[in-house]
Amino acid sequence: MAVEIPYKREMEFEYGRIEQVAPGVRRVIANNPSAFTFHGTGTYILGEGEVAVIDPGPLDPNHIEAIFNGIEGEKVTHVLITHTHMDHSPGYQLMKSRCNAVSYGFGPHGSGKIDDGVKVEEGGDMQFVPDERVSHGDIIDGGNWSVECVYTPGHTSNHVCYQLKEGRVLFTGDHVMGWSTSIVSPPDGDMEAYMNSLELLLKRDDSVYWPTHGPAITEPKDHVTAFIAHRREREEQILKCVDEGVHIISEMVPKMYQGTPEFMYPAAARSVLAAVEYMIKRGVLVSDQDNLIEATLNKN
Repeated sequence: MAVEIPYKREMEFEYGRIEQVAPGVRRVIANNPSAFTFHGTGTYILGEGEVAVIDPGPLDPNHIEAIFNGIEGEKVTHVLITHTHMDHSPGYQLMKSRCNAVSYGFGPHGSGKIDDGVKVEEGGDMQFVPDERVSHGDIIDGGNWSVECVYTPGHTSNHVCYQLKEGRVLFTGDHVMGWSTSIVSPPDGDMEAYMNSLELLLKRDDSVYWPTHGPAITEPKDHVTAFIAHRREREEQILKCVDEGVHIISEMVPKMYQGTPEFMYPAAARSVLAAVEYMIKRGVLVSDQDNLIEATLNKN
């Protein structure tokens, strides 16, 4: 029986309008809908008076204008970046000219891999370098709010979730979303790290998740448990493909992602590649070459 993920996709919103979504939390959604961003990037604003902004979004002047219009009379003191994909961090470039906020993040794009000697291809926001680099467990105090940094690599190597301590609200970026699973694309994406980061969330006491895309996840542990089961099911599908004589990732994808539009196959292939890498590392699969996207795969 296929894993049932309790997707959350229903939401009401208006582009460019800031709305209160939880005590001490406001949100405004950028008009950048796509197959990867759902309705668009949700930028969160924490506190009142002196506020933090989480994920200022794409390089979109209209979205940045909406943020400042919605908090007129208040001051942005902190900008928290979950990760450096182009729909999350580039908006900070536009914010800098309008405020003196300090930016926070794990590091520049790919820093979780580059720091370990792994070369990461361009494709993210290569301009963003945080003023303050955060580590797992760090606390950022904003006066009328405080945030705990939760390092969750996997979707990207520099991905960080942030928990608003007042209310145990976790802003999960792209690590856990309600509307879809996350793409894990090597070399910056890493399935082993992603699975470990999901397990980390199961040990926490967060009351609700607010992803950067989509509505709130109100039963977080049930959702994460389903995500873990889903990834394990994908591994079983890969092994079944091998048993049926399908040994190449590009030929596995149509069998594994039935019902998925073909234009999404390249993204799906990246997640299959990430799963294959993890399975080879554990000795479950073997490959006839280092270039796994073209390799012939077999059980070990």
